[in-house]
Amino acid sequence: MNRRIINLSIPIILGNVTQILLGIIDSAMVGSIDSVLLAGSALVNNILSIPYVMGIGLSYAISPLVATANGNNQPVRSLHLAFNGFILCAFFALLVGIGVHLGSDIVFHLDQAPEVAEVARDYLIIMGWSTVPMLMFLALKQFTDGLEFTKTAMMLALLSIPMNAFLNYLFIFGKWGLPRYELFGAGIGTLITRILIFIVLLLIVLFSKKYAPYRRHLKNSLQMKAKSIRQLLHIGIPSSMQYAMESGAFAVSGIMIGWFGATQLAAHQIAISIAGLTFMVSMGLSSAGSILVGNSLGRRDLAGARAIGKRTLLIGLIYGILCATTYILTNQHIPYLFNDEPAVIEYASILLVFAGIFQISDSIQAIDVGLLRGLYDVKIPMLFVVLAYWVIGLPFGYYLAFYTPLEAKGIWIGLVTGLSIVAVSLTLRFFSVSKNESVFARLN
Repeated sequence: MNRRIINLSIPIILGNVTQILLGIIDSAMVGSIDSVLLAGSALVNNILSIPYVMGIGLSYAISPLVATANGNNQPVRSLHLAFNGFILCAFFALLVGIGVHLGSDIVFHLDQAPEVAEVARDYLIIMGWSTVPMLMFLALKQFTDGLEFTKTAMMLALLSIPMNAFLNYLFIFGKWGLPRYELFGAGIGTLITRILIFIVLLLIVLFSKKYAPYRRHLKNSLQMKAKSIRQLLHIGIPSSMQYAMESGAFAVSGIMIGWFGATQLAAHQIAISIAGLTFMVSMGLSSAGSILVGNSLGRRDLAGARAIGKRTLLIGLIYGILCATTYILTNQHIPYLFNDEPAVIEYASILLVFAGIFQISDSIQAIDVGLLRGLYDVKIPMLFVVLAYWVIGLPFGYYLAFYTPLEAKGIWIGLVTGLSIVAVSLTLRFFSVSKNESVFARLN
């Protein structure tokens, strides 16, 4: 069973890592110019993090439902659910693109350094529009992952890394006769990359022989049905809100850190970028756990679902400890990948210690979320996240940052506190729900 979890997780992890790497590539390449551009990148990432993860949460409703239908030997229903989920994600993505474009002046009203807000505005607009192809790609990816066909999306995601780096090189630095767009150029490169990988994955799903059994009775599959939409929203909305509450806490934290100046915000961006990268492994384990638990649920095998959960959590715990150790041992060296300004390096190395500490709790809570989503249990976990972050973690961090000498370090201590509370609460929730046969009623 461990091998099945790991074999399913690895392609998902690699696919997830590449999405984060696109942002890290942007940050690293513009950070080589100066810290103002790096801080502008951080500001945009903080603003977009909430709609970004809400879209991801919505797409995550697709894979457990597809996995359950697949476990119940219903291939046509698998594509039908994926189509309805894809339409929901595309509609949401368009709302994000339009909303971000119309509200881009928000960067001037967040008490950030004026030079940071100035470079961030156009980058915010283009990154808002790049959310559209990204979420449509992720919707298709959730379909293929739910069927345990994970390698195609992984390969496309891996190819996107050199593609994005090359396009960034052209547009950021103005090569091959192109204008020097700097931070805005990073957005152009990311947008083009996301459009291309979405188109290729769509063509594969539509024409590959591997997906032929799922394309039978296309007239029935490619229909919007109220019942299917309700099923997707039943999981998707709480999942979206759950990720939004968590990401929102990080976004607000980043904005508050920006009140201390561009140096601390740039240091925060380095730490959160690296933490986000390693977190993608936990998210891959979470997705694999969700798919395998959903498949077990479709076969009405709760004991199997619980066994999968135990083993996935153990793998996540070991991984979190390894991450924490690595962060603490290398915190003096990692910041140089992004910037060489002494003040930024010094502060980032401190924040990386805190980022290392919360890797353990972060890994556990991410996996718990996926396991519970596989059991269609999403509303109570959402409430746990709200309480842990917004009632305890964020206010505690604010107090430490602004009423003690800790400043940005206090914000990170608050985040660690929130993560730890969520991890314990959701673990207890999973083992309680996975023993209750009433979950079978959620299949209807």
